[in-house]
Amino acid sequence: MTELRVTPAHRHGRDRLYVSLPDGRNIAWYDRDSGRVSLVSEPRRADVLAALAPYLTGDVTVGPPPVPTSADLARLSLHPDDDLAPNRPGEALHAELDRLPAGRRLRQDPRRAELDAQQLLGGELDRLETAGWRILHSVPLPGTERIDHLAIGPAGVLAVHTLPARRLRVRIADPMVRVGRAEPGPRLRVARRRAERASLALAAAVRPVLAVVGAARLDVLPAPPDVRILREDEVPALMRLGGVLKPADIEALYATARDRRTWLRV
Repeated sequence: MTELRVTPAHRHGRDRLYVSLPDGRNIAWYDRDSGRVSLVSEPRRADVLAALAPYLTGDVTVGPPPVPTSADLARLSLHPDDDLAPNRPGEALHAELDRLPAGRRLRQDPRRAELDAQQLLGGELDRLETAGWRILHSVPLPGTERIDHLAIGPAGVLAVHTLPARRLRVRIADPMVRVGRAEPGPRLRVARRRAERASLALAAAVRPVLAVVGAARLDVLPAPPDVRILREDEVPALMRLGGVLKPADIEALYATARDRRTWLRV
């Protein structure tokens, strides 16, 4: 028997074990959540099950891979240059900072604080995938604007605007936001505008979110009725919300949103 390799992977909110040949080709995978082993090579069934035996738990079904959904087919048809799913949190900022001369990279740049905030918040949002959410980062809009994070899940679609505020006091008086001693800026207006553009692109309701990262103190007077304001440690609470989108709707919207061409018309 040719030795098979078992490799764990976490993709799109699913924990899987991939079984591959020595040359790297996958011939099966075990989805722990559904308890299903999908076989690409039926003649290797016995070898695959022997390789997975130490990892299988509970009742397990074995069969060919499931028929791809329309969302799966849309994803597979995307050109890699048009697929936004691989974007890291702060992808655009990574590119901007990487273009700086080597000497300047060592100096303090306010974009570094913004990148740190987007990475921290992006990591928290990515954890929502275990509860059926789909997350995109650094979604480009025509012009110079971007949506820092787009979250699509049971509670609807959220356009998340990140506010870095490490160890500073943040005061919000709609539409103005003041961080530390800096001049107030219309951050809520920006969050609303980006959510409106996302709503046009996706033909779906999109709620603006202002995510305050690292603040020593947060004062909101009064709370805006249409913009959700949260700290980075409040992101997990979104897992408990639902009643807006069904799983099929989430996947369809995600397939549309991850296509760069979707955003060209807004």
